[in-house]
Amino acid sequence: MSNEEPVSSPKTKGRDGFFVSSPQKGAALNHRRSPRSKKQAGIWHCGDYRLNYARRPLIMAVLNVTPDSFSDGGHFFDPDQAVEQALRMEGEGADLIDIGGESTRPGATPVSVEEEARRVVPVVERLAKQLAIPISIDTTKSEVARRAIEAGASIINDVSGFMRDPHMLSVAASGKTGLVIMHTKGTPQTMQRRPRYHDLIGEIRRFLNERIDAAVFHRIPQNRIAVDPGIGFGKTANHNLKILHRLGDFADLGVPLLVGPSRKSFIGRILDLPPSERLEGTAAAAAIAVFQGARIIRVHDIKPLARVVQVAEAIRREERNR
Repeated sequence: MSNEEPVSSPKTKGRDGFFVSSPQKGAALNHRRSPRSKKQAGIWHCGDYRLNYARRPLIMAVLNVTPDSFSDGGHFFDPDQAVEQALRMEGEGADLIDIGGESTRPGATPVSVEEEARRVVPVVERLAKQLAIPISIDTTKSEVARRAIEAGASIINDVSGFMRDPHMLSVAASGKTGLVIMHTKGTPQTMQRRPRYHDLIGEIRRFLNERIDAAVFHRIPQNRIAVDPGIGFGKTANHNLKILHRLGDFADLGVPLLVGPSRKSFIGRILDLPPSERLEGTAAAAAIAVFQGARIIRVHDIKPLARVVQVAEAIRREERNR
């Protein structure tokens, strides 16, 4: 990582130039009539945080507070263990923590609003007092998102693209939270039943464009939005490989691109390995994603992937400077 003097937000002490100063309270920004820009701003606005993804790609750490997630389900179901793991991941180089209380693996059983909130809100509340990095809540339920934001979350990561709950965009618009809009096809119960596309990349692009427009219509500024093409969500192994190969096709959406290849089944299919042994495959996919323009990488293994991303970014910058 860079040795430059960090710039701090009012809320925390930043590192590696990751945070930049927040605008003063009361500063007015008029986004109502501004046309969408195709150029990325370089700064992702998430609550009181300003995340500088132009300087380097960001590492989003995965923390599943669930008994049944495909990779680490049950490992951090206990709140004390979840808090300890989040602090460890911050120390290993995570730039933000994504906390989920409902598994989104193929075939996962849905949980109620109350059960999901019971799992995540106490963890968010405790971590908001201890972390120097922002917290993302991984949920498709507006009530869970609302409670998590009240507890200290700064980002909503909705794997349904803010489609499943009609109130989710309103919750996001009511505050200053960042958004991750992900493409998926179907639900966790149905998404892997022979997913088909006439035009894979075109269909994903159209979906993401439409959902960005929907967010902007709700008066959510473009600089609060990131998008995720949804590797592993309603895609075959070949679909996932094609998405990674063509990530550059999403560069003109005007918002940062998040990619989550960590331990996914397409890697397991290539290597014939279980989730716990897919680190090297994840590293290869993450490096390709960065080289193709991804600015946020969502992973379980922080220290090794932060190093991989740093090297991949150095190669990408050298290529661009030729």
